[in-house]
Amino acid sequence: MDARAIIAELRRGEAPSGEELAWFARGLSDGTVSDAQAGAFAMGVCLRGLSEEGRVALTLAMRDSGDTLAWDVPGPVLDKHSTGGVGDCVSLVLAPALAACGAYVPMISGRGLGHTGGTLDKLEAIPGYQTGLDEARFSQVVRECGASIVSATADIAPADKRLYAIRDVTGTVESLDLITASILSKKLAAGLHGLVLDVKVGSGAFMKTHKEAEALAESLVSTANLAGCPTSAVISDMNQPLAPALGNSLEVAASMEVLTGGAGGAIAELSVSLGGVLLANTGLAEDVEAGVAKMVEVLASGRAADAFGKMVAAQGGPVKFVEEWQRFLPEASVIRPVKALRAGYVSAIDGEALGLAVVGLGGGRQVESDVIDPAVGFSEVARLGDRVELGDTLLRLHASREDKAEAAQAAVFSAITISDEMPELPPLVHERSR
Repeated sequence: MDARAIIAELRRGEAPSGEELAWFARGLSDGTVSDAQAGAFAMGVCLRGLSEEGRVALTLAMRDSGDTLAWDVPGPVLDKHSTGGVGDCVSLVLAPALAACGAYVPMISGRGLGHTGGTLDKLEAIPGYQTGLDEARFSQVVRECGASIVSATADIAPADKRLYAIRDVTGTVESLDLITASILSKKLAAGLHGLVLDVKVGSGAFMKTHKEAEALAESLVSTANLAGCPTSAVISDMNQPLAPALGNSLEVAASMEVLTGGAGGAIAELSVSLGGVLLANTGLAEDVEAGVAKMVEVLASGRAADAFGKMVAAQGGPVKFVEEWQRFLPEASVIRPVKALRAGYVSAIDGEALGLAVVGLGGGRQVESDVIDPAVGFSEVARLGDRVELGDTLLRLHASREDKAEAAQAAVFSAITISDEMPELPPLVHERSR
């Protein structure tokens, strides 16, 4: 076998065999496959697609390209994955809440991809927080704190780690097959007892239509279950930012408002919905409704916040972060409101455009080597259906320089539509599988 022959098969629309896909995954991890070949492979899969058999084979091969974890803990090992959106900081709320409910959460997360934010980038806005733990320390934090959110080590799905970075800069992020293999290779390597997938649909998601989201949910759930990991999916709305904030430090702040201030809104609602499914599926709750009630209780009591604080301290962050989080998070040098140019209702928000505006501010990467500015982004973002008058604040813009603020402001005016009519508001959760 060789990379050129496999790429040529994809170009011709032929289905590579499971053995060929396994060989290619090994080549990604051991360097046999070059960056150029990896990019061509990703483009070939994006354009031609894989069969179900090929998708499962690629997923398992990428999982088996490195170490897999096994756990000896007195509770189920659970995790969630979001397919990517804007203002989505659910992981920062869900992981500690699940830990407070008696689960163990070894969450191997990713960085920003395209217009979407990355959980690791958000957590690294917390001074000292280390995402690159080795396997022994990762296991120790999970056992002691109930949750740990880290990057994949060099030994966990190394084939995916390499392909993930290449996809971000080659326009191949949206491939259903590559998304499935990327997500599940890391999750299956973590030795989970249960997984819930948050599949996003809407303007800020990779999947713009319900049909696309359903296809991805089906692909993920069927592949994971065939691989032996009990998995459910939730299709949730991404026609506006999930939190009223975009940007790494600003989304940490939004999460802390939920964990410590009892804030409601979409972040809290989706966190308890996903947690309820996981708790019900693994016996920590009688049914989804009981699981949701348990999640609400640990958030209200502060037990989830305590679990988050333990995790942050264990991974190098401030010991008193939960108590004093406002003083630890970085702030941008330019903070100013963006005001409505007319009166009316916020009727549409182009989440992808807002996400790309955050990338332009420095809150994401144009190329792999870019250094992220954790302080930039948007806060106090208006919600769909809000009534605004001329001069009302649509959001607050956080930038490092005035020229970047001007460019981002122009993007905001293009991304947020104000109309005379009140829009129909979509539900947060469109569909849930069991």
